[in-house]
Amino acid sequence: MITTLLVANRGEIACRVFRTCRDLGIATVAVHSDADAGALHVREADAAVRLPGDAPADTYLRGDLIIEAALAAGADAIHPGYGFLAENADFARQVTEAGLTWIGPPPAAIEAMASKTRAKELLGIAPLDPTAVTETDLPVIVKAAAGGGGRGMRVVRELADLPAELTAASAEAASAFGDGEVFVEPYIEAGRHVEVQILADTHGTVWTLGTRDCSLQRRHQKVIEEAPAPGGPWDELYEQAAAIAKTIGYTGAGTVEFLVPPTGRAQFLEVNTRLQVEHPVTELVYGVDLVALQLSVAEGTPLPAEPPEPQGHAVEARLYAEDPASAFAPQTGVLHRLAVPTGVRLDTGYADGDAVTPYYDAMLAKVIVHAPTRAEAVRRLTHALRRTKAHGPATNRDLLVRSLTHPEFTDGRTDTGFYDRHLTGLTTPADGTDLAALAAALADAAGRATAAKLTARIGGWRNVPSQAQTKTYSGITVRYRLTRDGQLHGHPGVRLLSAAPHRVVLEVNGVSRAYDVAAYPDGTVHVDTPQTSVTLRAEPRFTDPSTQTAPGSLLAPMPGTVVRIADGVAPGAAVVAGQPLLWLEAMKMEHRVTAPAAGTLTALHAEPGRQVQPGALLAVIEETN
Repeated sequence: MITTLLVANRGEIACRVFRTCRDLGIATVAVHSDADAGALHVREADAAVRLPGDAPADTYLRGDLIIEAALAAGADAIHPGYGFLAENADFARQVTEAGLTWIGPPPAAIEAMASKTRAKELLGIAPLDPTAVTETDLPVIVKAAAGGGGRGMRVVRELADLPAELTAASAEAASAFGDGEVFVEPYIEAGRHVEVQILADTHGTVWTLGTRDCSLQRRHQKVIEEAPAPGGPWDELYEQAAAIAKTIGYTGAGTVEFLVPPTGRAQFLEVNTRLQVEHPVTELVYGVDLVALQLSVAEGTPLPAEPPEPQGHAVEARLYAEDPASAFAPQTGVLHRLAVPTGVRLDTGYADGDAVTPYYDAMLAKVIVHAPTRAEAVRRLTHALRRTKAHGPATNRDLLVRSLTHPEFTDGRTDTGFYDRHLTGLTTPADGTDLAALAAALADAAGRATAAKLTARIGGWRNVPSQAQTKTYSGITVRYRLTRDGQLHGHPGVRLLSAAPHRVVLEVNGVSRAYDVAAYPDGTVHVDTPQTSVTLRAEPRFTDPSTQTAPGSLLAPMPGTVVRIADGVAPGAAVVAGQPLLWLEAMKMEHRVTAPAAGTLTALHAEPGRQVQPGALLAVIEETN
């Protein structure tokens, strides 16, 4: 019996495993980098061990340090979570050699499947030879042989781009997984990503726990998942998944992934020899705890002959700290508040006041809903996300809401090209920003009046008409003058019903609406209604000259680390618009920074290894007239 479990991971998945351990009466141990010293998973564990450093390569990818931590803390088992070392056969072997119980499949099964190239060879599927790819093979996709989560993937549509994309994918894979091996295969433009959850014990029983559809992806990383996958029947996929598990002697939880083209048979993608991020939708449909079953299998307990019968439908949305309108640029900062309505499942590694750092994945939380039918589950999840308060870094919350209400999704017709087709429309600014800014200005005035212990109404009392009150948020200048009956001059049809520092009620064309307003010391103001959420930044009345930048300045679009400078990029070099200049690594992914215009590079303020914050000066380009 397992008595003390160390989770060789961080964030949401560590908290998720700890939750099951508490239910089972198992003591818990966390490991943490310096950046995660105060993280939620550390606070929730019974004991914690420091892994010195911040970068994954120095911390969560150091299997030797993690095993030392387990032994020092008295743990008798290690759960790898997902990502990092979860599919590393050498680490699994070292865990068992140290006398600890490994919560996962045998190292031989991991070796057979964790490398996508070897898994395909075992199943008779040959990848393309990168040196022999021709125009007729395009488009192709470059993939990391180890790991997953969309890292180390590049779609190539122009043959001339292949060498550079191979290099970039290899560098990203080496950083994320400690293995830079990549391979090339044909890219299916409009396929559906369908996967089968498997669970096998050490006595020969293999369960297939239905399908999941994970077609809504950005950067080859899943955004919305559901179970069961719409359509089917999927009997052939169940049979293939079970056969693969038996062939490699699989035990524990795993996922067999397929790409289903618009016509023709499903194509095998890979086996993930670990728990998947999207496992909660399967848990809710089948009424099981997959982590508890992983632990039970590791203890040698046999599974029942047949799995439970599925009930209803479940949908999961991943809430990321990113800006979808800016190429999904990751965001960092303090997560001031994360509040999700009751009645839904929330899996997260963050609490109010926690810092979102640039070192790890951008996922803040998963919001999951289960209902008798797909339509009901989608409606309930949409309702919950609309009312979710995520204050701090920009998030993809509005994109999730719009995705769930898009006709292609509601009809079950999505594929992996969904965001390629619809992202622009899904990220257009929402209506209501002007009213949100007005509510923020009124709440600010109410707050100042309260602080000054004024009893007069907002704007003070005057016996003659005065100038309008003004306040600027994110480029929106709000001007208003309040009359005795609550009418707001400058805003036809809008009347103020009440104003407090944190809540303003406006009547708009006869309909009253409440606006919850939260202002934070960093200047951000979040305005929430039951329909939408708007993030604003209060602007000072007068501009600080020190914040101005010279023409041609190229600023860091996100926090991160400079990992590479493009060949030939140096002061004095001529550049063209769109030319790659350097690469930033942020939240375990590489992001290319390009020249905004043609000209001459007059200064370069970046070098590999330099950490930068958003707005940091990277280079200066003197534009060609």
